[in-house]
Amino acid sequence: MLEVKKIEAEMTYELRHSILRPHQPMEASMYESDHENGSFHVGAFYYGRLISTASFCAMLNPEFSSEKQYRLRAMATVGEFRKRGAGREVVNYAESILQIKDIELLWCMGRTNVQGYYERLGFKQHGEVFDYPPIGPHIVMVKKLL
Repeated sequence: MLEVKKIEAEMTYELRHSILRPHQPMEASMYESDHENGSFHVGAFYYGRLISTASFCAMLNPEFSSEKQYRLRAMATVGEFRKRGAGREVVNYAESILQIKDIELLWCMGRTNVQGYYERLGFKQHGEVFDYPPIGPHIVMVKKLL
């Protein structure tokens, strides 16, 4: 049974750290944007176990003309649950919240090895690949919501 709901920022830290930044201190998985006005976090639970998380914050990317934009950050899914739809459900849940807020676009800086995943969720590449130290190559991805 999969349950998707809003969660507290602190609930995302363990997955963020273990999946996205395992070779960095835990503090590297805690972002200033986690507690900013308008930020929210979504988790997918499988029989009560948190298996996927993502965070969403009102952060403007100056490359986009819209003032109504949000950034998707720190999406992480436990390895054994990938390709089962949990991440998709987390993003769909968040998009429904953002559409109620009249947010026009959602963007992220994704690792290049998951670019295809974001494309399957309806995101499109924006710009060129760039290095995001100390993690490695990333690409900006964007999705129109309205």
